[in-house]
Amino acid sequence: MIHIILFGPPGAGKGTQAGLLEKKYNFVHLSTGDVFRENIKNQTPLGKLAKTYIDKGELVPDDVTINMLKDELQKLNKNIKGVIFDGFPRTLEQAHALDEMLSENGHQIDRVIALEVPVEILVERIMNRAKTSGRTDDAREETIRKRLDLYEKVTRPLKEFYSERDLLSIVNGQGKIEEIHQRISNIIDAI
Repeated sequence: MIHIILFGPPGAGKGTQAGLLEKKYNFVHLSTGDVFRENIKNQTPLGKLAKTYIDKGELVPDDVTINMLKDELQKLNKNIKGVIFDGFPRTLEQAHALDEMLSENGHQIDRVIALEVPVEILVERIMNRAKTSGRTDDAREETIRKRLDLYEKVTRPLKEFYSERDLLSIVNGQGKIEEIHQRISNIIDAI
């Protein structure tokens, strides 16, 4: 089974690309954002807690995120071809927890693909996404910039973590969706 992490700031195109990769390779797309939104929609205790952080443009605490993801991994069919992690891990603690979760089943991360996109393009993409998706966390520029700043401080260090393990591939996240998809597919095909 192949395990891929799609890495990058909000608005980099992780969800779009993960959806395309899911169809192409018959992988499972595991999006923490989708998991959060589902829990929020169903007003679960974890969903209500996650919403308080998301609405402020803050990261949901590691323990809440890790427990949600553990639940999702346990639901997966053991015969799947691969998993694409989208939005997880976001911190070193989450990265270590993911390594532990996977190693318990004899698996590991095969590749981390980082989408690189300039900040102003990210803000524009997220504002546009708010108009079409109804995602309230995407509607305010101030909240978006706070999320991007938080990404730089908290999440970007994971690039070094995965680079040191020789797992990191950097992909230009600008251009047509199909072009970006092909760049990513070339990396996965090489695994």
